[in-house]
Amino acid sequence: MPLQSRAAWMAVLLLLLSPRPGQAAGFVDATERFVVVPDRVARVMTVSQPADVLVFVLAPNKLVNWSTPPARAQRAYLPAKFARLPVIAAAPDPAEAARSVVRLRPDLVIDCGPVSPEAAARAEQIQQQTGVPYIVLDNSIQTTPQTLRTIGTMLGAGERGDDLGKYADSAIDALRGTLLVAAADERPLVYYGRGPDGLETGLGGSQAVAAIDQAGVINVAARLGRGELTRVTRDQIFAWNPAIIIAEQRSFYSSLLHSAAWRGLAAVAKKRVYLAPADPFGWIDDPSGVNRVIGLYWLAALFYPSEFQQELGANVQDFYEKFYRVKLADNRVRALLGPAIGASAIAGGQVAAPILGAEPVPFPSTAPNAPPPIGKSPGRGGLGAPALPNPQ
Repeated sequence: MPLQSRAAWMAVLLLLLSPRPGQAAGFVDATERFVVVPDRVARVMTVSQPADVLVFVLAPNKLVNWSTPPARAQRAYLPAKFARLPVIAAAPDPAEAARSVVRLRPDLVIDCGPVSPEAAARAEQIQQQTGVPYIVLDNSIQTTPQTLRTIGTMLGAGERGDDLGKYADSAIDALRGTLLVAAADERPLVYYGRGPDGLETGLGGSQAVAAIDQAGVINVAARLGRGELTRVTRDQIFAWNPAIIIAEQRSFYSSLLHSAAWRGLAAVAKKRVYLAPADPFGWIDDPSGVNRVIGLYWLAALFYPSEFQQELGANVQDFYEKFYRVKLADNRVRALLGPAIGASAIAGGQVAAPILGAEPVPFPSTAPNAPPPIGKSPGRGGLGAPALPNPQ
């Protein structure tokens, strides 16, 4: 059976073989490696950003490093002692990575990302060189609830892992319920622009757009094929003419709003351009970890306002307190959600109106990823609408 096709039953196997308090246990990770995990794990080294977030939300006092340095805006959400943790990036050379493991003296090394033979080989090599257990976890959204429960138990935080796992289950189930009432040919066309210029995006199946795919909308770049990330051109985006554009970085978001280069796009003309919240961790990706759970609530409300009338502000406050142990005042909720849904939709920290306003999102009249009918561009909806003024 191919490695990738086993991800579904692997989550069950992980739980069955995960360690219980007071005993060492065999653990079968997402790459099907059998790893003996110590009965007490006090120090955890992470080698990927999704693993950083996973350990931080479950057992932050056991995290001994970040694999990626937190930005200044992110540090505002982190207690000082965690913001000061050393940054040990994953070295491409396994020998160098092994030296970092020896230097940090962890009880366990955790990677979290796409499952591949390469990831398995690297983990096995470093484990053999250091003698430190090294596990690889699948970072897909569907496995998030079980991963929280399993790793929570492994780190001596089983009750917390179960609590966070239930929250993740609820977020996924709520979105799944929304999709039951949304026909496959009535889902908006969406473009997710990564990077400062917005010209990097995720292909079909990419972890970068997994939250968007989970929401059941049509990723316009999926027609380019399956894979991870790809570069596109402005002309391609105009040809797709998505109904909604989500920017990963503020520079692209600002360019969409203010640059004449993007006038004429339906999403720009109809003011359906949004900035993905990123602090302390991204709501869509950056990284592709458990941080995406709150993004599911946001995307559901963004894409399906008539079926999914959520008190999004309350959900954000609940998630940040539960996962990050941060109590957000209403003004911080407004700061997070303003560019993400439009400031006029927020009142007192809550979403006070359908996020996309009274006018419905234009839906395509064809099945997902099917070629558009002759003479009609998919998702236009606003073709012929006046261009946005260029603010000075």
